[in-house]
Amino acid sequence: MGNSNDLDNSKYKLLGFEKHKNLAVLMIISTGKIIKIKLDEVLRSEIIDNLSKSEIKNIYRKYYSDGAALTTYEINDRHERSWMIYVVLNLTLFALYVFTNIAATKLVYIQPLDIVVTPGVFLYPLTFLVVDILNESYGIRLARRAILFSFASNALIVMLLNGTRFLPGLHGWNLDGAYSDVITHVSSALIASCISFLLSEYVNSYLLCRIKELTNSRFLFLRVFLSTFFAVIIDSFIFCFIAFHGTMQNEEILKIVYVQIAIKMCFALFNILPAYGARSLIKKYIIEAKTA
Repeated sequence: MGNSNDLDNSKYKLLGFEKHKNLAVLMIISTGKIIKIKLDEVLRSEIIDNLSKSEIKNIYRKYYSDGAALTTYEINDRHERSWMIYVVLNLTLFALYVFTNIAATKLVYIQPLDIVVTPGVFLYPLTFLVVDILNESYGIRLARRAILFSFASNALIVMLLNGTRFLPGLHGWNLDGAYSDVITHVSSALIASCISFLLSEYVNSYLLCRIKELTNSRFLFLRVFLSTFFAVIIDSFIFCFIAFHGTMQNEEILKIVYVQIAIKMCFALFNILPAYGARSLIKKYIIEAKTA
């Protein structure tokens, strides 16, 4: 039995056991699919070679006790620490997403480089990092649920902000007209980001899992970079052309697109080290903590 994957589930993740049954509940990491398999079949299959040391230990304990022994992977265990990390990652994705979208309404001219950028361009690539961590730790299905959560929240914000424009303003308040103009511009940016975010993050999550499957869960740096590379191009083109259509010439928009892609690609390279660090921390403080 190979133990090269003691700290890294390459294909499968043990979620728990069916109570009063000799069934292991497993997740196929590349697809997020949940399967239930008899313990003796798990021990005879390749699955056992793709689990962490702590998961293998729990499966053997459960198997030789004929299902009587309690383990840290009981299906009724809430796994609070694991789910709290998932919630934190969801909120981080949402906060980064909303901030970068609202900040995108302000164009910043960097004179030494003679380029125009939006403030959010420096933080938006971190959303790809968060999605990559979600994919690595929780599978594509839960990662896409986090994407849909951020998307739905963004759409709600668009509707609420637009609704405030029709509320009666205070007589004599000089900022009423400016507020409506800003909200109109913010709403167009948020609508553009809804479309670009959903498409780019879906591409990012799909490529990450597909490359992971093709490389047999090796070369994390490769799947993080390549998935982000294509997602960044899709996101930049869609967002800029929708958000600034009618307010800028196509040539000017293209310049912003090229600058955004260049900056985001630098962050794509930067994201590789945090991706490794995050994976190690999650393995250490969640998976290993369950056996402590």
